[in-house]
Amino acid sequence: MSQSEGEPRATRPDPDASLHSRSCEVSDVSYRAFLSAQGTPRVHWASPAGLELVGAGAAARLVCDGPDRFDALRDAAATLFDDVDHDGPAATRPRVLGGLAFRGDHRADADEQQRRDGEPRRRDGWAGFPASSFVLPAVQLTRGDDATWLTVNRYGDDVDAADADAALTAARESLADLPMMRPSGGKPGVASTTWRTSRADWTDQVARVVDRIRAGELRKVVLATALDVDLETPVDIPDALERLRRTYPDCYRFLVQPTDAAGFFGAPPEQLVERDGRTVRTEALAGSMPRGETPEADAEHARSLLDSEKIQHEQRVVAETICEQLSTYGDVTEGEQGLRKLSNIQHLRTPIEATLHEDTHVLTLVEALHPTPAVGGLPLEEALATIRATETFDRGWYAAPVGWFDADGDGEFAVGIRSGLAGDTSATLFAGNGIVADSDPADEWDELQPKVRPILDELERDD
Repeated sequence: MSQSEGEPRATRPDPDASLHSRSCEVSDVSYRAFLSAQGTPRVHWASPAGLELVGAGAAARLVCDGPDRFDALRDAAATLFDDVDHDGPAATRPRVLGGLAFRGDHRADADEQQRRDGEPRRRDGWAGFPASSFVLPAVQLTRGDDATWLTVNRYGDDVDAADADAALTAARESLADLPMMRPSGGKPGVASTTWRTSRADWTDQVARVVDRIRAGELRKVVLATALDVDLETPVDIPDALERLRRTYPDCYRFLVQPTDAAGFFGAPPEQLVERDGRTVRTEALAGSMPRGETPEADAEHARSLLDSEKIQHEQRVVAETICEQLSTYGDVTEGEQGLRKLSNIQHLRTPIEATLHEDTHVLTLVEALHPTPAVGGLPLEEALATIRATETFDRGWYAAPVGWFDADGDGEFAVGIRSGLAGDTSATLFAGNGIVADSDPADEWDELQPKVRPILDELERDD
């Protein structure tokens, strides 16, 4: 199951190649141990509904840059899945896992020297993360409701079913050396943290945006910043993912690690979109309050969230925009607003469903929805221009779609928030807030702090 077994042949599929996929049921195994034993690229996906995928190596890659990246991805996927020989249950069908950058013009292979006020914009370690990148794992574990499955994928113009059968046998034998359960190791420890944007600069940025919103130039802008973290020892990302499993069981969990240099991972609470046949599910998640230390304090925070005119306005903007965007593709139903309570923060949430009029690829829906007003703003183009002119760091894949899709165009994506980019003894954690007319700059700074805690807590050693 070494990386060499799954080395990609190209960043675009070969039209003369075929895909052979073989699966078998195996005894439960530690996903952390499995992931730690693999070379890069490594990917991990877990949804609150129960599906969990972990894979390594690359039978094939889909890498597309530029403003037409969605069209290019759909075309590349059609070629990849054109000739599929799959032996296994539906849960183990070939899927590609990965994500996209926040902006289509993001580049992973050059030192951007975008300047604002004469200062260079930092690249922030996103080397290896192009504008879009998905991998068909060479070897993968799939955990569903009642079983764990081992899958191998082989792709090329010189591979056949016998190659996949032999690879599955070898992969199954190698699992014997992995434990069923393996506790996560110690946290790396945090030596120091530094916000990219100081409190004074952040509140000034927010105040300037609020002035523009009140003047009628914008309705909402989501401003983000980053926390640089120096670690005491090298980070073990599979360890951190295992701890996130216990702390945030009701969130998504993901990892995209194209090289040994760094991996992008997190525990986002927000679904961007899911397509299952003609059924589409998504949600509007906006506004936040901390959890209380007592049931009474927690209930008071929840009441403040529900009663806040500012937060309710922010939530309505997000929900209405998502419904409008989906209405192009199907009949939309908006559910009842409620609360999404996590271990350290709570949000307003409105579930949204749609029934598609026709067979629409999940990537088309991702393209239509990203970026939602919860991570971009409104009007979208003006908000994105404001973000680019204001923020002094490269968002990279932060707040962008991460997830999977298959040959039928089904798939699921989360929004890459509550996330970090980590490697060796450094990490960068991200947080952002939606700014509207009633935003108070000081309150917005305070609201940032709990949004880095999901990842920071898995890096800091306990006292």
